[in-house]
Formats: sequence, structure tokens, C-alpha cells
Amino acid sequence: MKRSEINAHIARAEADFRRAGLALPPFAAWTADDWAAAGEAARGLVDTGCGWDVTDFGGGDFARRGLLLFTARNGRPEGGDGNRPYAEKIMISRRDQLTPMHRHVHKVEDIINRASLDAGATLGIKLFEAGPDGAIDKTRVVVAHLDGLVRHLDPGTVVHLRPGESITLFPGTFHAFWGEGGDVVIGEVSSVNDDATDNYFAEPLDRFSSIEEDEPVTRPLVNDRRLP
Repeated sequence: MKRSEINAHIARAEADFRRAGLALPPFAAWTADDWAAAGEAARGLVDTGCGWDVTDFGGGDFARRGLLLFTARNGRPEGGDGNRPYAEKIMISRRDQLTPMHRHVHKVEDIINRASLDAGATLGIKLFEAGPDGAIDKTRVVVAHLDGLVRHLDPGTVVHLRPGESITLFPGTFHAFWGEGGDVVIGEVSSVNDDATDNYFAEPLDRFSSIEEDEPVTRPLVNDRRLP
């Protein structure tokens, strides 16, 4: 992706989050200089991947297949004293913008439609269970937990979440999602999130995008930042 695209997507998301009444933590507005000035005090944020994340999954077509995320809080997978055992993200799925089919081995997550930015828009989520080999099982019944209610669904069923509705996804459930009929602000509340090792996609792709630096960074991404 071009840095200019990433900057534009983040600026648009900041405006949409404000429109939805969602305030982000102060470090959402930090520049590269702010991160550098925070130094060691920000190590917890850097090491746990908190901040902006914009990806096209290596496909070069963000509008068709991509996702914008902001990780507001997260813990360390290895645990330890003072560790958070949970994570929270806020995301935007644009109209028909696909987050590809994937599953997790460790993470349990609630995916929530926090706000529909277009009238009548829902969050579409397609569901499969994994088979013994870890691949999609197109015959296995999906056990879906929708706002605490358990439903048994045919494999490949698409669930549509309206604002305020949610689904709990347990390890082994494949899921892909998109904005159906418009743009949707999504919340994710989960156990500790490890994007480096706990995303298993149904097809080979890149979780993080390579970046062409065609203009200065306005908001560093989680994959931009490093501390010694």
C-alpha cells in the first residue's frame, strides 16, 4: 500500500469514529515524534501492538479486501505480572470490503456492530468450523453464540449483525466479514490478541501490508514502530 493511502484511510476513520460518538485514547493522535518522545514509557503499547493497523492483506486492493483497525488495549501472550488478559479493538468494514476467511487457535472474541455509518447497513459474517486438519469443514454444523443465545447453523451461513448485536467466536471457527449495505464500525473484545502468530487464513496471504513511502507518516502503524 502507498503511505498516502494509509494516511487518507486513517483520517477518514478518525472522522467516522467521531461521527459514531467513539473517542479513541490519546495515543491515537500521536505522530512518529510523539512515539519517539514517549520512549520506554510506551514500551507496553509498542510490544502489545496497540495503535493503528491498516492492511490490504497483500492483495493491493484495499477497497475490495482490507481492514482498518485500532487496538486500544492488549496484553502479552506470554502473560506475567501485571499483564492484561484481554484486548479491545475498534475497526471499520467498508461496504463490501472483505476481511478474508480465517480462524484463531487461542483467541476468543466478541465481534460487535457498534454503529452503522449508512442507514440499514449490517455487519455480514460468514461462518465455517475447522476440521481435524485445521482446514474449513464444509459439512460440520456451526455452533454460533449470538448475544448469549446458542444457534446451530449450516456451514457457510451468513449472519447479519445490526447495531448493538454481537457474535462470540471461539477458537476453530472460521469467519470472514464485511459491511453489508454500507460502512460499519466494529468493536472487538477478546482474550489477548496476537496478530503475529494467531491468524490462520483459509488461503495464503499477508496479515501486514508492505508500504510504499510516497509521503510522510501522519499516524505510525503498529508495524512501523520499534523500540530497542
